[in-house]
Amino acid sequence: MTALFKRRRAALATALLAATAAGWLPVAAQAQPAFPSRPITLIVPFAPGGIADVTARAVAEAMGQTLKQTVVVDNRPSAGSIVASQAVASAKPDGHTLLLMSNGNAVSVGLFKKLPYDTVKDLQPISTLGFFDLGIVVPASSPFKTLPDLLRHAKANPGALKTGTIAVGSTQHLAAKLFETVAGVELLTVPYKASPAVLMALRSGEIDVALEIVGPMMAQLKAGEIRALATTAGQRNAALPDVPTVQQAGLKDYDVSSWNAIAAPAGTPQPVIDALQRAIASAVADAGVRTRLEALGMRLQASTPAQARELLARDIQRWGAVIKAAGIQPE
Repeated sequence: MTALFKRRRAALATALLAATAAGWLPVAAQAQPAFPSRPITLIVPFAPGGIADVTARAVAEAMGQTLKQTVVVDNRPSAGSIVASQAVASAKPDGHTLLLMSNGNAVSVGLFKKLPYDTVKDLQPISTLGFFDLGIVVPASSPFKTLPDLLRHAKANPGALKTGTIAVGSTQHLAAKLFETVAGVELLTVPYKASPAVLMALRSGEIDVALEIVGPMMAQLKAGEIRALATTAGQRNAALPDVPTVQQAGLKDYDVSSWNAIAAPAGTPQPVIDALQRAIASAVADAGVRTRLEALGMRLQASTPAQARELLARDIQRWGAVIKAAGIQPE
């Protein structure tokens, strides 16, 4: 090594040290700031008090304990989860603003002509929280004791059975439309504004059958006011172990669940995503969280970011096809 080369190398090292001390190096070359550096906001696209809100608050509290920082729930309900999703999609991608994502985000892609954000490109799913099975339920006085009983009647009387769901484009409504396709039956779908109205109509005999998330029906099911013929996921619901799945009742191609996940703005640094995923997984595994949410009929399950992205993409494709087949016009 020549004396000239040694002098040049020493000069370069001195210059780099000076630049680092003065803060002149590019941001990428400097250490990432500590995360989280302030409270985290989890924006929830549903009103306070519902299952999604209860889920968000239980998980947020447990995440905060892991991250040593408060996770604040901010409710911003709107059609299609658009307001909350846009707020997160346009937020600074530093991990301090998160979204409680659901299958409603996948449905909105096919249900609305144009969204003010790109669900796939602008949002980064971090992990699922869990899944909510739906139940196919009838009044306690119904002559249908099993799902095959109902299907035989539906096939013999096309369009006669009145089926209650919540609003057009909801998971419940689309699950009913998919059920018709898979079962090869025609039902008369009656949409209501909210789950309590569906259950009231069911108990009064105003409708013959309903597709609804298991959680809101649990009290009525336990009281014997309504009866579940089947649940909609590929496995039995732990809260209703004696109720068969739709697949077990004979419809092998039917597997539907609502789900919740947590997402960040696209571009959030990978170390931050990793830290959040670990905190979410810890929250989902927490015994207190599990006890609280399993009582609502939720199947808790954390995931990797890649698995959460795959779930979102799969549901965008599936529900888009159902919306098109059912002739539901985008808004």
